[in-house]
Amino acid sequence: MKTNTDQAFQRCLAPDCGATYDIGEVLTACKSCGGLLDIAYDWDQLPVPKTLREFEKKWSRRNEPLCRSGVWRFHDLLPFAPPEKIVTIGEGQTILAPSDGVAKYIGLNPGQLFLQYEGMNPSGSFKDNGMTAAFTHAHTIGAKRAACASTGNTSASLALYCGVSKLMQAVIFIGSGKISYGKLSQALDYGALTLQIAGDFDDAMLRVRQVSEQLGIYLVNSVNPFRLEGQKTIMYRVLEGLDWEVPDWIVVPGGNLGNSSAFGKAFMELKELGLIDRVPRLGIINAAGANTLYQLFEVNGQRWNDGDIDRGAAANYYEELDKSHRRASTIASAIEINRPVNYQKCLRALDICDGVVREVTDQQILDAKAQVGAHGLGCEPASAASVAGAKMLSAEGVIAPSDRVVCILTGHQLKDPTATVAYHTTDQDEFNRVLGSRGVQRAEFANRAVAVANDLQEIVQAIQLNS
Repeated sequence: MKTNTDQAFQRCLAPDCGATYDIGEVLTACKSCGGLLDIAYDWDQLPVPKTLREFEKKWSRRNEPLCRSGVWRFHDLLPFAPPEKIVTIGEGQTILAPSDGVAKYIGLNPGQLFLQYEGMNPSGSFKDNGMTAAFTHAHTIGAKRAACASTGNTSASLALYCGVSKLMQAVIFIGSGKISYGKLSQALDYGALTLQIAGDFDDAMLRVRQVSEQLGIYLVNSVNPFRLEGQKTIMYRVLEGLDWEVPDWIVVPGGNLGNSSAFGKAFMELKELGLIDRVPRLGIINAAGANTLYQLFEVNGQRWNDGDIDRGAAANYYEELDKSHRRASTIASAIEINRPVNYQKCLRALDICDGVVREVTDQQILDAKAQVGAHGLGCEPASAASVAGAKMLSAEGVIAPSDRVVCILTGHQLKDPTATVAYHTTDQDEFNRVLGSRGVQRAEFANRAVAVANDLQEIVQAIQLNS
């Protein structure tokens, strides 16, 4: 595999700036204007495949670590790192699963819904796609410590890469009471230095950026442009699963907006390279309790506008959040974020993909989650926002029954078992404690355990009555 790092560079997202930086610099913002950075490539000088189908050849070499990885087998489309520096743990071996049962729930025709199940990654979430890329860059520049703020999945992923590779120490910032035990247990088990601060994710994000700058620690949150390069590959695998045909819709949960930003960049590049002839539409789904993108895009009318973004609108919105002391609050903890760091990149993705944004309640999220689970793929609450949002868009007529739709399931069911058990429980007090306080009033699709005496005949009778 050829090394092409001299044809890769960092570039400011703002068109009126466009400053560029060497791939070896560690930056989370443009030094000139403070804007977000892209990883860009001199594609004319790179060996770009003539068709996406050429990537299928990698399967015959899957005994090689980079070909086995669902990220690095697409190295030609993210050629920023020399192969010998790449750190992979077999991430990206995920599935695109058709689901007629969930399609019916959404309102789609049979054969038209696919669930991209990123919960099959080594740490149980999509974060490994981006972490292998950011961690690889950190290794390339010789970092000894790496840090992140997290609602749980990023911390689990970073801790895993540090634990497996032993290349650097993981330093993790989490908010008090803002992480599920399923995710926290991973960070602790994998040996990360975990700091639990008083505050939420937005507070943790502010502090980790300050600390990383002061102590020279490598920051791996999705403000890091290399993270999004890895997350592009989720879309490559979606296309691979559809025999390289572009779907009509990609629907994804919106938290820090890294995935949606990466997806937009992936399709922009593929179209520019002539590897696809059209792009899908993009649906980004906020939780109603963490709906910054929905408010700014759908309510206030913010748009990419060729990069000429009204930055004051977001600043005013955040100022109002502070004045009203409004904190993000949703059962979907992975997207419980009020200040998404990739907001500007996400506006670009919405522009590229003619996208829409919706907000769904925790009730809608948990009902959708139960339907996903009932049809064989368990996911964490945030994942189910994509299904709840697709159902909403279908009811509105924005998504047609005949459209081919891909919903991204970002994390495994066991990331947050407390929410799952509370939804299905017969214990009303537990339901009220975990879910009732968040406005969830019913469990329409609950699969409740049947209490039965330790008696053979009563057990047999219970099975017969419930079969």
